[in-house]
Amino acid sequence: MYNTDLPTRAELPSTGKLLRSTLMAAVIAVALLITVVLPAEYAIDPTGAGRLLGLTEMGEIKTQLAEEAELDQANDQSSAQQASQLTASLETASDRQPEAASDADAQTSTSDAEMAPQTANSASASDPVEPSPADSERVMTDASVALAEALATEEATSLTAQAEEASPWSDEVSFTLTPGEGTEYKLTMQEGAVATFAWASDGGPVNFDTHGDGNGNSISYEKGRGVPEDEGELEAAFTGNHGWFFRNRNDNDVTIDLRVGGDYGELVKAL
Repeated sequence: MYNTDLPTRAELPSTGKLLRSTLMAAVIAVALLITVVLPAEYAIDPTGAGRLLGLTEMGEIKTQLAEEAELDQANDQSSAQQASQLTASLETASDRQPEAASDADAQTSTSDAEMAPQTANSASASDPVEPSPADSERVMTDASVALAEALATEEATSLTAQAEEASPWSDEVSFTLTPGEGTEYKLTMQEGAVATFAWASDGGPVNFDTHGDGNGNSISYEKGRGVPEDEGELEAAFTGNHGWFFRNRNDNDVTIDLRVGGDYGELVKAL
């Protein structure tokens, strides 16, 4: 029924052989841990073999992504707290507005009642006086000055509007990151709104994470490592804050120019 022959006592491994096999397996496991696992998972390379095999770079990427994920989570919590504080402030302000309006109406009524007798007395005491030529000339001069000022204001407004139409960017900001430093800029956007953007780094490429958060939602649009510049459109997946996290992994300072335009509320520095 059983075709396999049972081994004899002489064929079984001795205690010494078992110990040697166990020791060899332990040595191989430690060698793999030092040369493969630690460099690939934690960027720890005491022997330098992981760098030669390209595993240390993989571990550095994983470590960076883990740090940035923790930072994003902290930023999301901070944004949620700020949103709660802003909501509470708006509710308090809305509660105070009816009281302020009632006080303003009462003050206006009192002022009108006090000014009515004074106006009547002034009208009864003053006699009609025929304006002199000097007064007429002064009135004409004042009218000319007012007309010139109105024309100048209208021209300035027109030039400003033309300048805004000529430039597609509503906001532009420039900032410098020291080695290892990170920062975050976000746009306040409504769901479905589309913003255009363009950024470029001077001094070396940077790591970036384009993402959004707000009202308990979060999303990652795009991530990049060692990118010198980027441009395109950012469509808000939900109402909240949407923007970019930048980190400088170079050994020198890097300056980033960020320009944005399109449909958004404001550009804010979130970190």
